[in-house]
Amino acid sequence: MNVQSFLKHLKRRLRWKRNWIALGMFIAVCTIGWGLHVTGHLPGAVTSLERASKATFGKLTPEENQRFKDAISTLKGITDSRQTYLLKSYLCGEERQELGIQTPNQLLQEQMKHPGWMLSLGAKGEVTFTEEIEDLSPQCKQKAVFGIDAGGNLSLFNGAPGKDNVIRTFFQLNIKHLESSLPVETVKQLHKGIRISDLDEYYSVLSTFSDYAVEETERAMTRP
Repeated sequence: MNVQSFLKHLKRRLRWKRNWIALGMFIAVCTIGWGLHVTGHLPGAVTSLERASKATFGKLTPEENQRFKDAISTLKGITDSRQTYLLKSYLCGEERQELGIQTPNQLLQEQMKHPGWMLSLGAKGEVTFTEEIEDLSPQCKQKAVFGIDAGGNLSLFNGAPGKDNVIRTFFQLNIKHLESSLPVETVKQLHKGIRISDLDEYYSVLSTFSDYAVEETERAMTRP
């Protein structure tokens, strides 16, 4: 079975479900937006909106809840307008865009619309919202390649495999076990580089070669 066959086979098993809490989030944003309109100032808005949003945002994951609480705590200390950015952090790659200068109320409203975003302050007081996206960036979809780096690790490269092109390193491969277990053509393709263009292919390659990680093969060899 060649690499493309691997990808096609595993791709069918890696379909993703949509987040079912979207409706609750929409209702929460509407409620919060009205609260901002009525209160008109940040300190009072934060206190009242924290109470109003607890029930709806209770459906968030613990991590998202903690991010939301941390953001509210940070926003309480902001009393002036700040230069604001959105950092989109993908599984592969990043994108940064400017959101302009935002008032404390606007910052709060932005956070309320996207409670899963992480808020941070830069050295000059600028505000950055970070959105973690479980996907490949547009650039990675065009150029990302899986391969083996000089240390024998499965790595993701920006183009052809090379020491200056490494985007991300995953795990060390047991090369001998891999070469003795997989078809020669598949091994050659890995050394040459396996081009991926979407999330399913990304996870397919990781799933295929994770069985040949050093830790995994060592565990397999010690099983009774």
